[in-house]
Order: sequence, then C-alpha cells, then structure tokens
Amino acid sequence: MISEDLRERRHKIIEEHMDTEVAHEFDRTLGTFNGHPHYEIMATGQIFDGDEEVMAYYRMTRTAFPDQRHDNVRYHFADESVIVEFDLLGTNLGEFYGRPPTGKAFRVPIIAVFFFDEDRITNERIYFDAASLITQAGHAELLTLLASGEV
Repeated sequence: MISEDLRERRHKIIEEHMDTEVAHEFDRTLGTFNGHPHYEIMATGQIFDGDEEVMAYYRMTRTAFPDQRHDNVRYHFADESVIVEFDLLGTNLGEFYGRPPTGKAFRVPIIAVFFFDEDRITNERIYFDAASLITQAGHAELLTLLASGEV
C-alpha cells in the first residue's frame, strides 16, 4: 500500500500533467514523466515513445483540436498506478489525419491509466471509444481507416 504522501505527490503530478497539456505547455508536460515519456492509445493501437514521438503526438492532436480539455475528472489510486476517468472535449479546428477541419465538437469519456516510478509517470495508457470521437468531430469516413489499422 502506498503512503498518503506518495499518493498526494502522484495526484499533483497528474494534475500538472493534464493542466499543462490543456495549456499547450508541453515541455512541462514532458517533465511529469520519469525522463522517458510513453503513451499507449489503446483505441488505435498507437504508441508514442520518447520525447520526439510524444511531441509529435501533442502537435497532431492540438493542431486538430486546439481547445482540447478535460471535464468531470475522477481519480482512483492503486499501488503502482492511478486510474483517471474524465470527459475529453474539443472542437475540430485544424487538420485531422489529412482531413480539413469541420468545426464540430466532441465529448467522449476517457479512462487514462498512469503508471509510476515513485512520483514520476512512466506510461500513460488511454482507453476511449474512437468511433464516437471521430463521428462527433465530423470525420466518419475515418472509421474505415481505423478499422483497417491505418490510423
């Protein structure tokens, strides 16, 4: 069982991580990791490993959805991870997988599992319904690419 102090430090680092993503302060977001950022997007099978790939992920998602943000955040603490449930919101205002912006908004429930080494994140594993996000954002044609594993 983790100590209350470690639990609180993990809570604060996740808040910093999520807040700096929304503020597009990605150097600070990278600083919440243990020195090697790593994302696993379970809905698409994409993995972003290391500073360069993770920064490309941030640029891609924030170009498509510059107002991406979180709502209804809930935390669940375990010994080696923190599970965070939230609603992800955004508006497609930029290019998304080569498609022009639609101006349409989305709101999808997300579960993010943050894995830790002490109080630093080692991995963020994200679960969500990609079809809902893609459809709400006005890009239903991407569902075929998602199904084929090309996204």
